[in-house]
Amino acid sequence: MPLITVRVDDDLKTKMDDVPINWSEAIRDAISGIIANRTRRNRIRAVQMIDRIRVSAPEGFDSTRIVRQWRDARRGTRGRR
Repeated sequence: MPLITVRVDDDLKTKMDDVPINWSEAIRDAISGIIANRTRRNRIRAVQMIDRIRVSAPEGFDSTRIVRQWRDARRGTRGRR
């Protein structure tokens, strides 16, 4: 497991010594929470961006027909497969 070092001032270290907590575990939990929160926020932003740029197709638009036309046109210019 990689090692990281955290510096705290003397007053904070004195207060930490008075609390019976596994500080390594507490710091790992805090870091994991921050990462999870950031990841969640980034996903929410991505969904919001998609919702803003999403455009609905016009009424009566037949995407299947359009795709078929493009495929047929491509085959016509490249020859039969």
